[in-house]
Amino acid sequence: MKKSALVIPLIVIAGAILVSSVFIVDEREKALVLQFGQIKAVKEEPGLAFKLPLIQEVVRYDDRILSIDTDPIEVTPSDDRRLVVDAFARYRITDVEQFRRAVGLGGERAAEDRLEGILNPQIRAVLGSDGVTSNTILSADRAQLMARITAQARARAAPLGLEVIDVRLKQTALPEQNLEATFARMRAEREREAADEIARGEEAAQRVRAAADRTVVELVSEATRDAEVTRGEADAQRNGIFAEAFGADQEFFEFYRSLTAYQRSLKGENSMLVLSPDSEFFDYLNSDQPREADR
Repeated sequence: MKKSALVIPLIVIAGAILVSSVFIVDEREKALVLQFGQIKAVKEEPGLAFKLPLIQEVVRYDDRILSIDTDPIEVTPSDDRRLVVDAFARYRITDVEQFRRAVGLGGERAAEDRLEGILNPQIRAVLGSDGVTSNTILSADRAQLMARITAQARARAAPLGLEVIDVRLKQTALPEQNLEATFARMRAEREREAADEIARGEEAAQRVRAAADRTVVELVSEATRDAEVTRGEADAQRNGIFAEAFGADQEFFEFYRSLTAYQRSLKGENSMLVLSPDSEFFDYLNSDQPREADR
């Protein structure tokens, strides 16, 4: 009984010691075995690993590609047009032993602070270098600028045990104090362009209107000329008919001309003529006898 009572606690203690000496390294991470703060082993391969219980501890670091977003900063390109930019970077821990020595107990949070301190100066240096204007930053040439920033940041992050994979600008905007002035300048440019378009439109309208007026005058002149010619021809034809009628029957011609004179003179409801009773104007109304041809 006494032996079994001693064996069971020993088994439990041995099991606890065995369990505490075994740990698993996930495929998404790397691990360091530390003894009193000193690095004793680096575990990069996934699977089971061992450490001394109670004396050694395991610190794990992410082996995946990580990302960091930088705070917005102001940059001044060579055209002195200030811009506010913020970026994001992709990085990974490549050397956990060097990483541990560089950041100590701070871990990934301290590494991101150090990395942001590397990225922001490189962004300012590249975007503010000679020949880089705001138009370059806002155009497709920005990819080349990002490649330069990535290369410089990668070289400065290597002592931290980090590899900077890529750096990209998320946002490029004007500072708040410059927005209103920029909008006012853009508005003035658009208004000037609109005024130019209106002036060109008015000029074109005047040309079209002048051409239309000239066409109207020409058409009216031609129509008036044709009408006068037609009227002259009609008058000549009418006079010819009158002459023929007068020659054929003088009495009938005088009768017809008298009726025409009556029709034209007695138009309207209040027409009035003051004539002598023996006037020849009413010869055909006063008598039903035809006048003699010699009268």
